[in-house]
Amino acid sequence: MHRRTLILSSLAALAPAAGVAQPASWPSRSVRMLIGYPPGGSTDVAGRLLAEQLGRRLGQPIVVDNRGGAGGTLAASAVVRAEPDGYTLLLAAAPEVAIAPITMKAMPYDPVRDLLPITLVGQVPFFLVVNPSVPANTLAEFIAYLKAHPGKLNFSSFGNNTSNHLAGELFKQLTGTNSVHVPYKGSGPSITDLIAGQVQFTFDTPPAVLEHVRAGKLRALAVAARQRLPNAPQVPTFAEAGLPAFSGGTWFGLFAPAKTSSTLIERINTEAAAVLGTPELTKSFTDKGIVASPQTPEEFRRFVQSEVGKYKDLAAKVGIVAE
Repeated sequence: MHRRTLILSSLAALAPAAGVAQPASWPSRSVRMLIGYPPGGSTDVAGRLLAEQLGRRLGQPIVVDNRGGAGGTLAASAVVRAEPDGYTLLLAAAPEVAIAPITMKAMPYDPVRDLLPITLVGQVPFFLVVNPSVPANTLAEFIAYLKAHPGKLNFSSFGNNTSNHLAGELFKQLTGTNSVHVPYKGSGPSITDLIAGQVQFTFDTPPAVLEHVRAGKLRALAVAARQRLPNAPQVPTFAEAGLPAFSGGTWFGLFAPAKTSSTLIERINTEAAAVLGTPELTKSFTDKGIVASPQTPEEFRRFVQSEVGKYKDLAAKVGIVAE
């Protein structure tokens, strides 16, 4: 009887431990990471760099699944419908989480309700760049010039209601200036016409503009980052230049379907944060103009809510209408 009691006591002691250890069985097979854009873009680059390192750490492959279309919402919709078991994740960018709710009339999901935030992965800040013919060498001089010439300067974007179009509208609203938006079909033609002087300024990412800044074809006045970028140390942040309320660029974050367990969310967050903190991945991101930015799930949840709120407020102020 004494021996049986000991065995039962031992089993009872082991039961809670087994329950706690259960999430460690994830992943027992490959994990899919959906990305809502074609291969080659900044979101895809960030996702593949993260997937390679995270898969190596977990001992299971993270398979990147590009589902381009509808501004990233096709991939997000697929993840919303997936089983909440940790084997289908979304690497999302700002458009399908924060911008789509103000530009799409019939959203197929609610990004706050239907996607659980795991961690912010990285941020790609916009530079404010001007054609060298613009007589301004600082942000303050540029704002003064815009105010002295209302409606006379044009700014380019990737297209209507895209991230840098909204950055331009936010800039106008914060500075009390008036300039004309000229939409293009992507960054390439926007920058080409900026260099040619057809438009006078734009907001774009480091890979798109820094080569031209170094060549003297464009002038960078500020960058929307918390700190100056290592590959452009001479360019002040917007806060340093006197406009701390401005934010612009894109960001990438890891999400899971709603109803994924909090234990699993914490596990994925811990593993992803460890990878994002390594010198290897930090350098790979920096080389691509991406700032590694791991957060806790709660910090990332607040970040997402602030981004959604920011664009809703902007839409109301500048008259953006969902289509």
